[in-house]
Amino acid sequence: MMRVLVDTNVIISALLFPTSAPSEVLDRVLSTHRLVLTQWIIDELFEVVSRKRSDLLPALDSFLTRINYEMAGPVPYSRSSVTIADEKDQPILDAALDAEVDVIVTGDKHFLVLDLPQMRIVTPRGFLNLDTA
Repeated sequence: MMRVLVDTNVIISALLFPTSAPSEVLDRVLSTHRLVLTQWIIDELFEVVSRKRSDLLPALDSFLTRINYEMAGPVPYSRSSVTIADEKDQPILDAALDAEVDVIVTGDKHFLVLDLPQMRIVTPRGFLNLDTA
């Protein structure tokens, strides 16, 4: 069982497109792995959904209360030995590193260019390929 941090963009895509690769990733992570989230991701989910599709707020709230996940806590910036080009992504990267997740699933190019020996960073399709290998 892997501990998998799923980024905001993947969760939103999964909610919007139930037959998409992000939706399959979320289903697979919830059924056979351990989902890891951060407060930053949860806050960003609510902010983006309320701004773009406020009609989905009840579904998002229901989803988050029904699923099991591990919360990766906030980490001071000074503890991180790895930086990311988009500074708003730094809290997510820091939490993932501190929590020692196995995989980050994201569509964010700032994450995807990182080459970290301690974890894999993959797209939703990359995770599906990895998980079936």
